[in-house]
Amino acid sequence: MIKPRDQPNRGLRILPSATTVLAICAGLTSIKFALDGRPHIALALIGAAAVLDGIDGGIARALHAQSPMGAEIDSLADAVNFGVAPALVIYISLLPTSPIGWIFVLLYAVCVVLRLARFNTLLDDDTRPAYTRQYFVGMPAPCGAVGAIGPLAAMLQFGHGWWTSPWFICGWLAANSALLVSRVPTMALKSVSVPANAAPILLIVVAVAAAGLLLFPYVLVLLIIAGYLLIIPFTIRSQRWAAAHPEAWDDKPRQRRAARRAARQAQNPNRRSAARMGLRRPGG
Repeated sequence: MIKPRDQPNRGLRILPSATTVLAICAGLTSIKFALDGRPHIALALIGAAAVLDGIDGGIARALHAQSPMGAEIDSLADAVNFGVAPALVIYISLLPTSPIGWIFVLLYAVCVVLRLARFNTLLDDDTRPAYTRQYFVGMPAPCGAVGAIGPLAAMLQFGHGWWTSPWFICGWLAANSALLVSRVPTMALKSVSVPANAAPILLIVVAVAAAGLLLFPYVLVLLIIAGYLLIIPFTIRSQRWAAAHPEAWDDKPRQRRAARRAARQAQNPNRRSAARMGLRRPGG
């Protein structure tokens, strides 16, 4: 008797959910190490939870093991790993004697839950234009967690300073919370395409990032935060351009970028040639 083609993979269908459960365990264990006074291990476990969260979806798609239950577990894991765990690690490590700090920790955790609820709602909205699926509405929960632990990473790298002041930490958490529930568009990784001839450069960047993770992990966290904040204005401009050009809604991100470049060149046809010759535009 011939078995169905997916029969050999039936025993592996639990693997995506097992990966998600491991992520939850990593997130919760980070709280335990924060209580033990070892915040560096707590940060490492939050990072491990983020990595596991990033691969469980790919495993589910590769094994054709997507399920409603798996989606619910993944959403709950995000609330724990990127909301509850970072909030408690920050409070235990940086704000243990600050009564007002607990208010901002709660604010951050609640905003992560609200962000995830909105994300799940938008997934089921089939009325949105195709281009909107290439942008997140507000800052994603994993990015919020990386941003929230920024002051703790700075403390572990540079020691105590203004970045460990309770007022700064509370303001930082409030800013992260605002970005989480805002309508600010942020770029989704699936909309980022890398040209084939840029693959060697990408591999070099990955190698440098891996070396930085081993040698200067806290500096790397701070650089990631700074880079993410710098990209937001460009993402806002890209999303506004797409919203104003319905004819490009169904285009791929690379095609849309080419259309934007062509539109800019059409508006200023002499700009590039003048720049190459070192000339200024009239009136410039």
